[in-house]
Amino acid sequence: MLILSRKVGEEIVIGGQIKVTVLKVQGGRVRLGIEAPKAIQVLRRELRKHEPILGRSHGAPSA
Repeated sequence: MLILSRKVGEEIVIGGQIKVTVLKVQGGRVRLGIEAPKAIQVLRRELRKHEPILGRSHGAPSA
């Protein structure tokens, strides 16, 4: 896992196609903007609870 520190307005780019921008930090919440090609689905993890996480099968223990 890569861990980064970013300030409001700063961005990271993933794979040359996905841009994540820090929009707002307030209290314990961070608001992110995500730009990705339409062919790439972007979902919050809780919406994917019935699908396996990358590289893991259902019921596999996390590291």
